[in-house]
Amino acid sequence: MEEKNLSELEKDIQVVFEDKGLLKEALTHRSYLNENPGLNSNERLEFLGDALLSMVIACELYKRQPPLNEGEMTELRASFGCGDNLAQLALHLNLGEYLYLGKGEEKSGGGEKKRNLAGTLEALIGAIFIDQGFPEMEEFILREVLNSQGAEKSFKSQLQEKVQSQMRELPRYHVVGERGPNHEPEFTVEVKAGGKVWGRGKGKSKKMAEEEAARVALEKL
Repeated sequence: MEEKNLSELEKDIQVVFEDKGLLKEALTHRSYLNENPGLNSNERLEFLGDALLSMVIACELYKRQPPLNEGEMTELRASFGCGDNLAQLALHLNLGEYLYLGKGEEKSGGGEKKRNLAGTLEALIGAIFIDQGFPEMEEFILREVLNSQGAEKSFKSQLQEKVQSQMRELPRYHVVGERGPNHEPEFTVEVKAGGKVWGRGKGKSKKMAEEEAARVALEKL
């Protein structure tokens, strides 16, 4: 398996894996196995993560005050766990950037497909559970899924919707600068769409820099 620098991803998701191989498995799309036989895809972890996600969401909805009825809980659980929402959250966490894809899937934009992004987020949840245990996995879901869904959409999500609507394409983010020591880096990122640079941002992680670049681009658009 080709090596990717996953330490930046661990910073973004706020989880440091004991078993790095498990993290790689969570990011391995089945298409990658066609050229790299003998590995495991993330499908089994996705199955596990889907069940864990549903359970944690259900428990949190049950605890809400004032109490929700069954219909309300069912509707909210479906909303929180639907593929579109999970794909948006995966995009916010830059999961597509770290996916191990087959050459054909990569050329067809596999790192930006909603199905791949949502499935990878579920696989990541399963991997966190196995590697870190239930409390860490639950904290990740509460922080990245429930809290994020209840908050205002990220600038990246807003920009993607606007660019897709106006230009029929996805915005592209590029790291154009990186400085500082490994423990305290500063990234500079540009976002392009329609062959034009719309925004530039800086941050202590790629995700933060991309959010700032998206914010600047939204102001221009």
